Parts: sequence; structure tokens; C-alpha cells
Amino acid sequence: MKLNNKCIRIFPLLLVDALIIWISFFCAIVFRLGGFQSDDFPSFFQHFLVLSGFFVLIMLAVFAVGRVYHTLWRFANLHDLLRIAFLGLFGSMLCFWFCEALTWLSLVDGGQSGSYLPRTVFFIAPFLICTLVILSRLLIRSLYILLNKKQKDSQIGGRAMIIGAGSAGAILIENIETDTFMKDVKVLCFVDDDPAKQGMAIHGVRVCGTRKDIVRLAKEKNLDMIIFAIPTCSAAEKSTILHICQKTNCKLKALPPIYQLIDSKTVTAHDIRDVEIGDLLGREPIRVDLERVADYVRNQVVLVTGGGGSIGSELCRQIASHDPKQLIIFDIYENNAYDIQNELKRKYPSLNLKVLIGSVRDSKRLDQLFRKYRPDIIYHAAAHKHVPLMEDSPNEAIKNNVIGTLKMARTADRYGVKRFVMISTDKAVNPTNIMGASKRICEMIVQSYNARSKTDFVAVRFGNVLGSNGSAIPLFKRQIAAGGPVTVTDPDIIRFFMTIPEAVSLVLQAGAYAKGGEIFVLDMGKPVRILDMAENMIRLCGYEPYVDIDIQFIGLRPGEKKYEELLMDEEGLEKTENNLIYIGKPIEFDETQFWQQIESLESVMYDDNADLRTLVKQIVPTYQIPKSENC
Repeated sequence: MKLNNKCIRIFPLLLVDALIIWISFFCAIVFRLGGFQSDDFPSFFQHFLVLSGFFVLIMLAVFAVGRVYHTLWRFANLHDLLRIAFLGLFGSMLCFWFCEALTWLSLVDGGQSGSYLPRTVFFIAPFLICTLVILSRLLIRSLYILLNKKQKDSQIGGRAMIIGAGSAGAILIENIETDTFMKDVKVLCFVDDDPAKQGMAIHGVRVCGTRKDIVRLAKEKNLDMIIFAIPTCSAAEKSTILHICQKTNCKLKALPPIYQLIDSKTVTAHDIRDVEIGDLLGREPIRVDLERVADYVRNQVVLVTGGGGSIGSELCRQIASHDPKQLIIFDIYENNAYDIQNELKRKYPSLNLKVLIGSVRDSKRLDQLFRKYRPDIIYHAAAHKHVPLMEDSPNEAIKNNVIGTLKMARTADRYGVKRFVMISTDKAVNPTNIMGASKRICEMIVQSYNARSKTDFVAVRFGNVLGSNGSAIPLFKRQIAAGGPVTVTDPDIIRFFMTIPEAVSLVLQAGAYAKGGEIFVLDMGKPVRILDMAENMIRLCGYEPYVDIDIQFIGLRPGEKKYEELLMDEEGLEKTENNLIYIGKPIEFDETQFWQQIESLESVMYDDNADLRTLVKQIVPTYQIPKSENC
């Protein structure tokens, strides 16, 4: 039988402790009787040999019950050492009571206590046991640190400052000393705004100042890295401090917020991550009514189209955590679908998951899917979304976004789906590109079908999401890694931003609110200037904008506008229970004419020479055709 890693780790400790316990009791007899020449020594030692096996078993049992062997001793602290002391004393008392019981029952030497082991042995022995066991554990810790320092596989290194001299910072610096992940990091100082902590030391490292001293200390101590270690800090306060840190050109690391550490027993070096652009937005994480979302999704068959994409895959992750009856992922791109399939199988082994490859433009494939699986809820995230690419291939934007949505809506209506949620975009508002115009037509399809179907059809409209495929953040990261330049279209261009999990959480809650026909608009907070984002990302990587990494302005791309909008002038806003989700009043339109125009689009979209933009303009009057495309 093969031993697992835990047994391999514990077995040597058991042998060492057994030897320590035997030696401790033996030495206690020697100390008590004044040496080997004592007249009583042979008699007492003979009794000890008989009982020593029981002593070892009792003490090891006490240590095991006290979870001494469940401790990773390279991370041991004072609490762990005090526990050994208490257990050593308690175990020795059990050994004493064991001997007293044997004497009383006359099982040893006729019950004559005078020939039995002196009671003082059981007071000397625990002192020796605790001292030797603690020394053995400290030796293990020292050897671990020594061996790790000789290894060359450290993932993080440099001269560092820790911001936050609280419990998280104290645990972190202790952990850094023992973990190979950061064994080459040398922490030189703490920074904390608490006046009472100034000049104090944690593990030999002094608190050298407040946030006002960050830039000075980084220069004086020639720091390479700053670690933000205040998990309980508010988002606004964290953003303010990190903006100060950016002036140092140090690499910035951080512990996650406290709500992301809630399942962790303690802070470790592996919790440290790079500071991300979302940390600088200064906005508190968005909270949703998880119970309402769970009740809405639980025991339902949920279909996610485009389930391998940025938004679609996050939808699948969050839906999987709410106990659906079955989750169906439908995507044309098998690589992304395969990745999310493996992730969900690993994280949710009991999830009833089905991953299907196919196109939302394939009516027969959709009919087979719906007939077999009968979905209750549909999240329609499949779409072409890259603005410049769609400007060069406008027919494909119509085929996939408009006709794909039409076929999905038609099939959902035919099979009596309960709810259909279409993912839209702020680019559908007064669109200046074919992608945005196509999504506005999708919203109109949803609105029109809701009026004629028992299915609740709704759309959810939001802006850009941080880190999504094709967005600015991954592009900037690649450009910085290549040494620059970082390209920005225009110095004044702004966008609304939200993290992918935040956006998807709100989409799920909006779906739970839906009654049919709504266009839900997500509050994206304050818009962010793309140039500021590019400069911040360069600083986060430890470089100086325009000095180490240049920024070049390449001009607005075809169909791109400086300022995105979330609402058209004709639409009013209605509040929901969540103050970050609003309902835009649907704009009325002539549905008979609309469906005739859709038929016209279908008839010409396979002709690449056809001028689709003119037809789209007739359907979406607010669509502004770029001049270069209209000549």
C-alpha cells in the first residue's frame, strides 16, 4: 500500500516524539535519584522499562488528539508552542494517574508504592518533553528556511515595504520568511497611518512612517516592491494609497479584500497578487441579492449561448454556483467551450453540465437543442462585438448578431421558454458603428417578441468590462510586456467600466427582476479616461509613462466615438430594488415595418457588395454612418 504525503510527513515526527518522551522520563528518573549510582535506581529503572511503552503511547495519543501533527511547523507561532506545553503537562499527568491506578490495583510490585516511580518524575518529565519537542519543531522550521534559501526558484524577490502594520501585515511578514514563493523578498519597513504604531517593530521590521512618507521611504531604501496588506480597507481609501504608491515606480502587490479571504484560515504569501487596474477605480464591490438569484435559477434548465466568451463563461460560473437543474453551454468556438467545461467539472463535480458546439445562426441545430433539452431560461451572450473588425465585415455583424438573435428568439418562443435575457451594450445607444447598430436591432427584436410571446424577453445593457476579450486592458498588458509603445486612440476618449463578475452578477439579478419587455440599464459608475487607465497600468508594472514606456495616440478607429452613452434621449429611467439596476422605457416603433426591414436585411446580407448600412439606418434612425463608409 502506498503512503500518502500526510503519512510520510507525520511518521518521522511520531518516531522523534516517541524517542523524546522515552528519553525525558529516563532523564527525569536520573535527575530525581541523583544519578546512576543511587541504590534505588535499578529498582525504579526496572519499573520504568515495564511502563515506558505505556508512557509513550499515552503521550503520543494526547499529542494526536491535540492536533500537534496537523500543524505545518514551518508556519508555527507562539500559540502552537504553548499548545505543546499544555499537552505535555496534561499527558504527563495522565501517565501519573495511570501509574497510581496500577499501584492501587496491586498490579505492580504487590501494590507497594514505595518501590514504585517517585511522583516528582511526573513533574520533571513534562518540562523535558515540552522543551525537546519545541526545540525539534524549531529545528524543522530553521532547516526548512535554510534549505529554501538555497533554492533558485523564487517567484518574487526584491526590497519591499508593507503598507499596513496590522494583523494581516504581521502574519504576512512572518509567512514571507518561510515560504519559497517569496523567499527572496527582504521587507525593510512598514507604513501605517496609526500614530501609536510609529517607531514600533514587527518581527524586527520598524514602522517608519505614514502614507505621506511612502515616496520618501521608497527612494531612501531603494525599494523594488510595495505590498498593500490592509484587506479591510475601503475601496476609495485603497485607491488613494495606491495612487501615492504609483509615484515610486515600485512594483505594486496587494492582498485581496477581506470578503475574498473569508474562506482562508490565515493570510499567506500565496494570497498576494499584482495590483490590478480595478483596484484604482476607488469603487466598492457591487453586491447583489444572491438569494433572489439562487431562487430564480435553482432547479431550472439554463442555456448560455456564447458560453465560452468573457461574459458567457462568467455567467456559467455564477449560474453553476446556484444549483441549476442543468446548465447547457452553447458556443461556436470549441477551445473556449472546452476550457470552461473543464473548469466547471473540476469546481462543481455534481453539476449537470452539457457543452454543445454550434451556431446561433443554424436553425436546425437550435431546433434539435431545444427539442432535446427544453431550456427554461436563456442567457443570450453569443455575438460579434469587436467594433473595428465589424466595420470591415458589416454583413457578418448582421448575420451573427441580428439573425442569430432572431433565430434564438423564434426558437425560444416556439418551445415555451420561460425567460430570454439578451446581453446588449452601451454602443447600441445612438450607435456610430455597425456593431452597436446591430445590437440595437437585437433589442428591438426582443421588445417585439415580448409583445407576442408567452416568454419574457428582456435585454441588459452595460458598458465595457475590465479584462474581457478584445478590451483595452489585455492589449495594454501585451504592449507593456513588449516594451511599448502603448497605443491610445484619443487623449480624451472615456468609457464606462465594470469588472466581469460585477457585470454578470447584475445581469443575473436583472434576469430575476424581469417581467418582460424591459431594457435593463446597469449603473456603470463614473466614466474613466482611457489615457489615465494606460498611465496607471504602466505605473502598476513599475515603469514611468512616457519615459520607460511611451504612449502613442493613433486616432479614433472607424465607428468609434469618444463618449459612450447608456441611455437614449427618448428613454426614461425606472428604479428597481437594486440601486445599480434601472429600467429604460422601451421606445415605440412600427413593428410591421420593422419586420419588413428585417426581411430586407436577410435577403441582402449574403451579398458582400450590398450596402447594408443604409438599410440599418432605416431600422435604427439614431445610427450615424461614419463618413468614410458613406462615400
